[in-house]
Amino acid sequence: MTRRSLVFVLHLLWVGSILAVAEDRFHGPEENFRHVLLISVDGLHALDLARFIGSHPNSALAELAGHGIRYSGARTPANSDSFPGLLALVTGGSPITHGLFYDVSYDRTFFAPTNTTCAGSPGNNMIFDESIDRYSAANVSLDAIDPTKLPRRLDEHGHCVPVFPHQAIKTNTLFEVVKAFGGRTAWADKHPAYDLVNGPSGKGVDDLYTPEITNVNGFDATVSVVCTVENDQKKLTAIINEIHGLKHDGSDAHGVPTVFGMNFQAVSVGQKLAKDNFDGSCLDDVTFSGQAGGYTDGDGTPTAVLAYGLQKTDESLGKMIQALKEQGIYESTLFIVTAKHGQSPINPVKVNKPGHFADLVAALPDASSNPGAIAIANAAHCGTGSCGFVQDDDVALIWLQDQSQTPAVAAYLNANAGALFIDEVMAGADIRLKFNNPARDSRTPDIIVQPVYGTIYSTSTKKNEEHGGFSFGDTNVGLMVSNPSIRASVLKTPVATSQVAPTILQALGIDPRALQSVRIEQTPVLPGWSQ
Repeated sequence: MTRRSLVFVLHLLWVGSILAVAEDRFHGPEENFRHVLLISVDGLHALDLARFIGSHPNSALAELAGHGIRYSGARTPANSDSFPGLLALVTGGSPITHGLFYDVSYDRTFFAPTNTTCAGSPGNNMIFDESIDRYSAANVSLDAIDPTKLPRRLDEHGHCVPVFPHQAIKTNTLFEVVKAFGGRTAWADKHPAYDLVNGPSGKGVDDLYTPEITNVNGFDATVSVVCTVENDQKKLTAIINEIHGLKHDGSDAHGVPTVFGMNFQAVSVGQKLAKDNFDGSCLDDVTFSGQAGGYTDGDGTPTAVLAYGLQKTDESLGKMIQALKEQGIYESTLFIVTAKHGQSPINPVKVNKPGHFADLVAALPDASSNPGAIAIANAAHCGTGSCGFVQDDDVALIWLQDQSQTPAVAAYLNANAGALFIDEVMAGADIRLKFNNPARDSRTPDIIVQPVYGTIYSTSTKKNEEHGGFSFGDTNVGLMVSNPSIRASVLKTPVATSQVAPTILQALGIDPRALQSVRIEQTPVLPGWSQ
């Protein structure tokens, strides 16, 4: 044998050994998947997922786990509001690139909805919640956005135009990428404001379905886990129709979407409720009315209210699995279950609701004289215009009217950390290490306050858990990637939910770098599986 022949044989043996190792490690499909079904069970912790699978061995989640990879160390990449939580899943990025910190936040270049000429100094709240819907005279959402309620900005031609949620995103979504490669897309979510998934083009989702779950000054399904399940069922019907090649309403379409999915809200509501159906407005809720939601202990044992939300969500997942099997596409579909966000605190004895953040600051002895306290008050009590904003839940995001006051405000908050239940004040160099520089980025808060675990800046008697912050309870979410070709495993490797988006594109045979956030933030695909 010649030296060249020997080298060639050794090379073949080396390649073969690498392929054998890869096959033994990943056990992935030999061809690209044809469909991806992405499900967000809002509020689902990694702990919830593990406990439910362990106690329900015949459940849909257990079936998916039987040929899936669970990532027990999955966390949201930034603050855990629903908007950045969902955008992590569909852009592969964080507010660093996609630019959204909360559904109600602030932009220093925007104007008020009523300022139709964009006159005066820019800077205004950026509100993308149920309040931007069109409503009937009976305060029932028409499941559409009212452009007159949207913030405004000057476009490239100098025209003062409303800003739709999808136009507020700074990077593209996987729906846009899949469409560019000839695929079909669909999504269902809880507010018309989830128009944001369309991406900057406004055309990313072929079949968008957003039945409003909360009507301003009208019926709010989230007062009851039962009525929330009923709202989830509308979206489940949409998914089943799409699995059968139809649109969400059952009308004709052009086949099963390439990428589609929905959010479930029942688990999140089951976690939050201090008292289920406290006002009796959910007429179908006769079983759980008056009962507490959430957990019974720090180990994550669900109350009956939360257990119902988990069970009904699992039953819905089972119906999706059955429909995929009936259509003969279960083996060609990558099924992903995760969550936009978690919820905290899990342990009920940790709950602390001292009041809104700005009100706590105002109650300090020197609040009327200290420049830092005055700056907080100015931002908090400004309803519209370029005067800053304070957004709070189990976090406080602060945009100051005068950004030069940031060091003084941060020092004041740190000095009063005990009275304000503060665990960490993020400002200055600290905030620039995680996000863009607030002095140069119109969206980034000047200060972010993470309270002591369990603290919710609220006096609400309706809820005992919340999300939006950076705590472990808020950010450690369930994440499972499933397909009959995948060997079951649990990976404890720390991962981010932003890795879902590039993983979906890779599964479809599309370069993940087609996502702008993936390129800029260098977001990798999830470890442990391959094609």
